[in-house]
Amino acid sequence: MYLDHFGLNEAPFGITPDTGFTYAAPSHNEGLATLLLALRSGEGFVKVTGEVGTGKTLLCRTLLDALQVEAVTAYVPNPKLTPREMLRVLAGELDLRFNRRSASRDIYEVVEAALVALAEQGRPVVLCIDEAQAMPVETLEALRLLSNIETEKRKLLQIVMFGQPELDTLLLAPECRSLVSRIAFSARLGPLSRTDFSHYLRHRLLVAGWRGPDVFSPVARAALWWGSGGVPRRANIVAHKGLMLAFGEGLHRVGLRHAIGALRDGRLQRPARGLRMRTSP
Repeated sequence: MYLDHFGLNEAPFGITPDTGFTYAAPSHNEGLATLLLALRSGEGFVKVTGEVGTGKTLLCRTLLDALQVEAVTAYVPNPKLTPREMLRVLAGELDLRFNRRSASRDIYEVVEAALVALAEQGRPVVLCIDEAQAMPVETLEALRLLSNIETEKRKLLQIVMFGQPELDTLLLAPECRSLVSRIAFSARLGPLSRTDFSHYLRHRLLVAGWRGPDVFSPVARAALWWGSGGVPRRANIVAHKGLMLAFGEGLHRVGLRHAIGALRDGRLQRPARGLRMRTSP
């Protein structure tokens, strides 16, 4: 591995979401601010969509970290669940005791009682659902019904859905009309700009322990940005390959030749660009 060669303490370009490497790109700062505003306003449903690799899971984990003090949080990484299974997962995330053989109605009552008790303590509950595009329509409807639990001023359960663009298609189903009407805030994550891409590479290297001159030459950065489309996960893959190629030649700088080699090896297709954020009417 090239860690000692480049003076690194750990691999800088892993593809597993790690909040320790979070780069505060303007788009993600805006996304996090939007989420916090919506949740602190007491909104019931919030939606974040983006193509694969644009940082949805990392944003989700950053949000969970930001809410640790002010809210009780629950996290569902794989929501391909029946309504009853979703209830059980939520109850488990809230550390509730219940008979696992209980009927859905009984589990619902346990969850409802817990939400009311937590509200009386001034502790809102936020449920974050990753890969939300995988949820069955009937489970979405069950969540909508669960979100009906409320006081005169706010929802007792707030739900943030993170998903690929297919989530928007899923929500077009007639059965989702009522749920869609409750999504007060939504955000769409896009790739990094060319400037942010350069900062992103440098930031991850610094976190990994690098101290020295730029590892990636300007032309290498430009090529990697163009070839990866600015998508963070793709950027990590090709940046790692670029470092490997430079290391293989005993060099301490990634040049254009290494960048082109990394892109060819990665066989990446450039995605569409753009970030759109909106407040639903």
